[in-house]
Amino acid sequence: MNGHDQAIARANTKARLRRGMYLLPSLFTVGNIAAGYFAITQTIAAIGSNGDARRHLDWAAIAILVAIPFDSLDGRIARMTNTTSEFGKELDSLADVITFGVAPSLLAYIWGFRFLPDTINPQLLQDLQHAGAFICFLFLIGGASRLARFNISHDAQPRNPGRPGRKYFVGMPIPAAAGLLAATVHFCGGYPVEAWWIAIIWLVLVGTSGFLMVSTWRFWSGKEISLSRRHPFQILFLVATILFVIWRFSQFVFFAGALVYMFSGIWARAAYSWSRRRRSRPFAAPDPPATGPDPLSHP
Repeated sequence: MNGHDQAIARANTKARLRRGMYLLPSLFTVGNIAAGYFAITQTIAAIGSNGDARRHLDWAAIAILVAIPFDSLDGRIARMTNTTSEFGKELDSLADVITFGVAPSLLAYIWGFRFLPDTINPQLLQDLQHAGAFICFLFLIGGASRLARFNISHDAQPRNPGRPGRKYFVGMPIPAAAGLLAATVHFCGGYPVEAWWIAIIWLVLVGTSGFLMVSTWRFWSGKEISLSRRHPFQILFLVATILFVIWRFSQFVFFAGALVYMFSGIWARAAYSWSRRRRSRPFAAPDPPATGPDPLSHP
């Protein structure tokens, strides 16, 4: 083989390797879709199960939580390998609608309202189920709208800007909102709601998460975190510790983390509004000095 043939062979090998690098981020996106599909099938299986709904609902919640790192890694890998593409972006958005829109909204309705007992007042039961279906639908619409706004926005700024050196999401990301619902179901062990007052609290939580997605409030993005720095052994030790804690205390860790992230956005908005009102409040003018004669002075 002469030098020309060797150059052609190296070029072909490099081209095949390049195509394989473009396929790598899409594999994580496919994993995201698979987790969402599994969550949907498990949620549907819970409806017809005989006393085993808890296990199916818990598995559905776990699948949604597992899909979150898949969603985070596909974009990071595409940027690290310089293999971003319009096809990958569109596929990722469609995957997010399925996994973090359809799957959690269906799970939220089935877990929170489908297994309410018949001993509840029939009118109240009907109202709760209708309201639950409507609020869960609004969650789905809010998630789809959040993704559409994210796709068309370039360098969007939140209404309550934060530190100049940090990057923020405008509105709660749809994986975080879906993770909040899934973490709640997993925290309860998948046992469906059977009390009307808990169903009302669930209505508020689902509606709040849907509102936060379409809001213009800031949420921490974590994009300044870089895993490509030096000291890989320290990073490996930290990651291993985090994975062990999640594995051992997954119910509490996921639920606490989801609540902290949600309330961080609410607190940031409230703190910004409070500081803005304080800055715009006019200062009280000092009392003018007395102009009459001094009562202590002598005539």
